[in-house]
Amino acid sequence: MTSVVQRLRPALPDFREAPAAFLRTHAERLGDVTRWRVGREVLAVLVLLGLDVFPGWLAGDWELSGWVLAAVGAGYVALYLSRLLFPALALLAGTWVVFSAEHGGIALVIMLSYAAGYRIAPWQRALITAVVALALHMLAWDVSSPGLSGPFGFWVMLTVYGMVVALPFLVGRYAAQRNALVAALQEREERVVRERRMVSRQVRLRERNRIAQDMHDSLGHRLSLISVHAGALALDGDLGDRQREAVQVLRTAALTAMEELRGVIGVLRRDEEPEEDQARRTTVGGPDNRTVDAIDELVDGARRAGVRVSLVRGGQAVPLPAKVSHAAYRIAQEGLTNANKHAPGASVQVTVKYEPDALVVEVRNNPPRAKLPKGAGFGLVGLGERVRLAGGMLHVGELPTGGFRIAAVLPYEDTAAAGDEPSDDEPLDGEPAGPAKPTGIRKWAGVGSILLAGIVVIVVVGGYTWLGTQPVTKVVSDELYDSVSVGQAESEVLARLPGGAEPPLGDIRSDSAPEPSGARCEYRVADRQTYSSRATRIVRFCFADGKLVEKNTHLQGM
Repeated sequence: MTSVVQRLRPALPDFREAPAAFLRTHAERLGDVTRWRVGREVLAVLVLLGLDVFPGWLAGDWELSGWVLAAVGAGYVALYLSRLLFPALALLAGTWVVFSAEHGGIALVIMLSYAAGYRIAPWQRALITAVVALALHMLAWDVSSPGLSGPFGFWVMLTVYGMVVALPFLVGRYAAQRNALVAALQEREERVVRERRMVSRQVRLRERNRIAQDMHDSLGHRLSLISVHAGALALDGDLGDRQREAVQVLRTAALTAMEELRGVIGVLRRDEEPEEDQARRTTVGGPDNRTVDAIDELVDGARRAGVRVSLVRGGQAVPLPAKVSHAAYRIAQEGLTNANKHAPGASVQVTVKYEPDALVVEVRNNPPRAKLPKGAGFGLVGLGERVRLAGGMLHVGELPTGGFRIAAVLPYEDTAAAGDEPSDDEPLDGEPAGPAKPTGIRKWAGVGSILLAGIVVIVVVGGYTWLGTQPVTKVVSDELYDSVSVGQAESEVLARLPGGAEPPLGDIRSDSAPEPSGARCEYRVADRQTYSSRATRIVRFCFADGKLVEKNTHLQGM
């Protein structure tokens, strides 16, 4: 029992820090004011005045002068704006002011109820505010509606409270809970994304270092051996000029490959992500020589290696993005490599043509002299990915004459497809791809408020439905009223008056004239009613000394 009491007890603020915290919080809110919020407040004030103040004045229900009416309107506006600082007190004051007056209006109470439900964060404080508002509403109801008594009057009072105070209060609380949930989820998702990027970055850097170490230990060692053996072979005096030139080409190719390998390893071992320009350097700090302009050197190197290759250039040169220029160089390099590997001795033609809207790079070779087995094709797969990331299209296939052709169309602008680098947003292995499913409190946040609001609506509708189905027999028709005359015996009149259930109108004796002295009166509802009169027609029969001494009708205000 003690734990339940502790949970129901609202968290009391530190009164020494409360004023400073209050001022600091509302100063921050004042700094976040936008034109939209100011316009919303102005519109709400106009709606409040239009629904609660001016209708009663125009209808003549309020006998107020212009200055008094202006004071009433200013008071309503001040009470509405006070919800920004003191939502609970504004709701309690508005409940008493509106329901204790004869023509208070309910738009103000609806707005204050929604604001209180939205702004009061602790549920204990919200519950206390709602209970106190109900108590004030009951006191004000007795003051402003004395005619509605009994079960029906109590039910009407609860209905007004439920629809005007409780329902907007619960809707506002639900909106606040959902907004807080959305903000918490957004903050959590941002934190998860940051953590995921950090982990992904660490994993990728670790993998890059491992790849760099493997390349250095295996490929670097073998290229060094090729360079050393080629250098030693070049010193052999038995070699002819042609053989010596071939050995020199082999040694130059090995040295160039080692330089490129060192550049790639340097990029992989950097702690930061490689930029486009960094990734295109062959040596640390050296210039980029793998561009479309370097295709000439590539073709010259192939010629020195004994490949029968020709280069055809066409069109006016256009400045190219680094990614596009590098892709063009790789296309020519891969085409020459494949031709030398799969069609040795065949003639090769490299074409670089600047079209009006794109760069075309093509490498084609004649049929090989001998049929050689096909390779795995990993080079063409990587080449296709490189062209796609540059925003171009690649075509690879055999020619009708038996040769082979590699052609690509590359854009002049940097229109690279998305995904050229592994995204930090991509989930790691074993990590769920989407946001976590809501569980526990997050899944049920705000459901309690909506559930209570639904119960309020169901109870109100069900209660009025039940009242509407109850039979009403204490009704006097015009024929019965006209047939009864003053002076008839009490027993005779009472025998003709209908008995049974009364209409659920509360105290039907209200708004009637004083009863005759010493008389006992019976009240009934008239059968014929005119709704334009905005009142209920009540019939009264008064008896004294065993006779009917008075019969009349009066209107009970609605």
